Amino acid sequence: MKMQKNKKHSSATNYVLRSACCSSGMTLIETVVWVAITTSAMLAIVTSVQYFYRTNNYAVEQAAAISSAQRGIESMVKTMREAAYSSEGAYPVIALATSSISFYADIDEDPFIEKVRYFIQEGSMMRGIVDPSGDPPTYTGTESVSSLSDYVRNTDQEVDAFQYYNASGTPMADLTKVGDMRFVQATIVVNVNPYRLPNQFTLRSTASLRNLR
Repeated sequence: MKMQKNKKHSSATNYVLRSACCSSGMTLIETVVWVAITTSAMLAIVTSVQYFYRTNNYAVEQAAAISSAQRGIESMVKTMREAAYSSEGAYPVIALATSSISFYADIDEDPFIEKVRYFIQEGSMMRGIVDPSGDPPTYTGTESVSSLSDYVRNTDQEVDAFQYYNASGTPMADLTKVGDMRFVQATIVVNVNPYRLPNQFTLRSTASLRNLR
């Protein structure tokens, strides 16, 4: 009888151990499966994000370039409208060209008038500023140059950055007659990659020089 009881006890113990082992094994399998599923989901998300940026990188960059060009042309036209006689009394407009314009304007609301130049250089629309100095004031100092817009394709596309009109609204043929200019149209052509569609984006804005009326 004692031997039978020991056998029964041993069988029960083995069953409990096997059950615990099986239970432990299922938990480990479930953990492995959960980790695998989570890892696969994370990889899928990362892959999707990478694919989005690869396929939409141009669109994102183009949108940023267009936004920058919009801010640049708005700032440029606003400054043109405020063209004024220089601090030394010179005529507001200095020089006109299809890819550049030079004039005097107050850009920082101080008592002096700055010399301003907008021009295209190496695919960017640039702004140059010379502050007056001395008494009487002169504009012989170093020009401070900054970029307004990048990825500008006017030169590649043979598009004039500036077009000028006289008081009657007629396009100016002789740009050396700066005294005839009353109205200017600024155009910026933007394209991050000219070899990839969609094509370039063109922004235009106009300015009437108020102090020349």
